[in-house]
Amino acid sequence: MTPVAGPPALDAHLVVDRGAFRLDLRLRIAAGEVVALLGPNGAGKTTALRALAGLEALTAGHVTLAGRDLDRPDRRLWTPTEHRPIGVVFQDYLLFPHLSALDNVAFGPRRHGTDRRRARDQAAGWLARVGLADHAARKPRQLSGGQAQRVALARALAVHPTLLLLDEPLAALDARTRLDTRAELHRHLAEHPGATLLVTHDPLDALVLADRLVIIEDGRLVQEGDAVAITARPRTDYVARLVGLNLYRGHADGHTVLVGDSFPLATADRLDGDAFVAFPPSAVALHPHRPDGSPRNTWPATIAGIQRHGDNLRVQLDGPITVAADITPAAAAHLHLTPGQAVWAAVKATETHAYPAG
Repeated sequence: MTPVAGPPALDAHLVVDRGAFRLDLRLRIAAGEVVALLGPNGAGKTTALRALAGLEALTAGHVTLAGRDLDRPDRRLWTPTEHRPIGVVFQDYLLFPHLSALDNVAFGPRRHGTDRRRARDQAAGWLARVGLADHAARKPRQLSGGQAQRVALARALAVHPTLLLLDEPLAALDARTRLDTRAELHRHLAEHPGATLLVTHDPLDALVLADRLVIIEDGRLVQEGDAVAITARPRTDYVARLVGLNLYRGHADGHTVLVGDSFPLATADRLDGDAFVAFPPSAVALHPHRPDGSPRNTWPATIAGIQRHGDNLRVQLDGPITVAADITPAAAAHLHLTPGQAVWAAVKATETHAYPAG
């Protein structure tokens, strides 16, 4: 999924006022590029998607697609949803329950003026591409979740959209179906020549499917870049949790960063000025007593909670800084860990990563 050089397929400045909330987001996506839009609940992801689809009016800004202005409030220009070269796959797919899979996919071409026979021929081709040629006559209630998702994708792609919008397309699937469908979706997005915007809360969907991540909080852009850049240098607590890191902001003086209430963290990186410090939960070691003979960062902590996390246990720690630590069940049993228990936490300076906060 390598974006094509040249002007972006989508050039948008989305400004939407909804009561006390304001979305203010600039978004550019190249033809052939897949961008994932992530953020916590209420960040404005769905508002952005609805604005691009013409389902939410802009307060200001613009939506320009393939050089054509679709929305410009300052010129009183607004293009109805059905006249936009956009395909949408909604979270619940929204297939027409009374139509067969074939006629669901044929609906878009028919709306664009294609005669019935040709539209159905095109729809049959799309169903074959998503592996559902033998399901053409089935109604949505006769399809599994993964099959319904593929019909919805075929319906969106059948209009050859300049922009494809995907709203949490895998959220309704169980874990196994999600795994298989994600792999199929990746293949179809790689073949799509237009721009794609994937709205999701799942970092794995974003990392597997997207070329670039755009992260918003409270209606504003907080970070964007490819997966490597985002995971290496998260810049907010939300992004740190998204990529599975402990993150602190403080002031650096050489190899020490003061975080929280002037708590010193020794780091391998040398910096001066405002800085972030990040380290994975797996880097945190827990001890029943203060460890000695080591240059590591050590501090007393209290266990605030214990949860299963994959094959390990995730331990939440209170103390001079709040920390997540990942340990094996065997280690937890050896330490007899329980909520409220006092322990010592330790992190080697070499396991930390410090970088400028500016």
